[in-house]
Amino acid sequence: MSEVDPALSRAEREALAELALRLGDDRLILGHRLSEWCGHAPVLEEELALANVALDCLGHASTLLALAGELEGRGRSADELAFLRDAREFRNCLLVEQPNGDFAVTMVRQLLFDQADLLFYEGLQASRHAGLAGFAARAVREIRYHVRHARAWWLRLGDGTDESRRRMEAALEELWRFTGELFATDELERGLAAAGLAPDRAALASRWEEALRAVAAGARLRLPGAGPLHAGGGRRGIHGESLGLLLAEMQVLARTHPGASW
Repeated sequence: MSEVDPALSRAEREALAELALRLGDDRLILGHRLSEWCGHAPVLEEELALANVALDCLGHASTLLALAGELEGRGRSADELAFLRDAREFRNCLLVEQPNGDFAVTMVRQLLFDQADLLFYEGLQASRHAGLAGFAARAVREIRYHVRHARAWWLRLGDGTDESRRRMEAALEELWRFTGELFATDELERGLAAAGLAPDRAALASRWEEALRAVAAGARLRLPGAGPLHAGGGRRGIHGESLGLLLAEMQVLARTHPGASW
């Protein structure tokens, strides 16, 4: 995706740059959150699995942020976008920045997000932007693995002990309110969908909930009865304190030694 499609209008390039930033920030922040489990996962096998999922997320983020930099035309690299922006400049959804909590919270967050992202990336394969469509085709194979991995833990913990089920349902109650943002659309994304450059997020919500309810039924878990409480503000740069703390840790080396290479 190193060349900007000359067939795109200036408005389409700007909109695609913003979309790539949103998708890249989602994956960057989620990857960093998952990396925090290194040395702390419940078993060695799971530590390796989470590290691999985190690496996939960071690889996706690198590609998407590089594309965002190319499309916006301001000369910013993927590293600059990742490490030299403040919290108000990040466009990730609020769900991925939530602290890991216990292992149940992490697995609930993972499936809530990745099930939605899987549907979006499957649709993104039909984008008329060839580079983005090709990236989506590669990424979707990895996201499918992430979904299978999280589903397996939902089944294991939900249909496990009373304590594991209690923790899973507590995590669902805590995180469900952030899921509205996964399907919230604005003028920018509606324009991209109308132009054949991205799928319509809003149209994916019912399929996402259907898939989650199937997993929850097999795991004997109760999903929250009420719909999402709000659409969130992450896409507009409105974040909680947790993102600022995460960025302080993630960006400290790059900000302390700007321009350094090794």
